[in-house]
Amino acid sequence: MEAPVADDRLLHQRVVGGDEDALGEIYDRYAALIFGLVARVTRDRAVAEDIAQEVFVTFWERPLAFDPDRGSLRAWLATIAHRRAVDHVRSEERRKATVLGPRVYEPPAELAETVLDADEALRVRAAVVALPDGLRQVIELAYYGGRTYRQVAEDLGIPEGTAKTRIRLGLRKLAESLGER
Repeated sequence: MEAPVADDRLLHQRVVGGDEDALGEIYDRYAALIFGLVARVTRDRAVAEDIAQEVFVTFWERPLAFDPDRGSLRAWLATIAHRRAVDHVRSEERRKATVLGPRVYEPPAELAETVLDADEALRVRAAVVALPDGLRQVIELAYYGGRTYRQVAEDLGIPEGTAKTRIRLGLRKLAESLGER
């Protein structure tokens, strides 16, 4: 069993026991993935933030809904997020259809396309490489290395607050360089 999966199992058990710190670790590990997935489906940052938060609240309120024997926590959270995002898009389409009249509905991209879009991954990777060294390092460690901000700080020998700030600034610069897409 891979270390992150085994670690997820332990974190899951801790959440079942009511350990808020375990939920925080899970959030640190998967929030960016969940937000990115939802943002891509909904194309609305505010809605994506709300839905991502709902996913973690749902996990906190009903941790036994996740069965570690059926798959990874990462996949389960992503599936819940994708379903909620699709439900939101469909609800918005129904609302618009009611207000504006009938309209042809185009379904959102499949989950696999959303996660594995190679062209987009290349664009993002090129934008990451173009970041200044300090920002590039934290982004690569956090998002390509799967490290939490605490682990990034430890790896680079910098304070946690500095790691958080650099990650946030790096993401902001990436968003600027990649545009609204």
